[in-house]
Amino acid sequence: MNQELIDLQTHVAFQEETIQQLTDILTDQQRQIDLLRAELALLKDSHQELLDAVESPTAADERPPHY
Repeated sequence: MNQELIDLQTHVAFQEETIQQLTDILTDQQRQIDLLRAELALLKDSHQELLDAVESPTAADERPPHY
């Protein structure tokens, strides 16, 4: 009986350690996902600014009124 209790306690201790490791990994992955989302948002904004700059005519591209 005593050995069974020790075995159960050992098993629970290993499970707790594994759960803590998984929690740490999950937290780190969420941090990375948040960072990647922020970087993606910046890239989208930059891309849109570039598209807007290319699509909007500049003064040099516009025809004078007499044409």
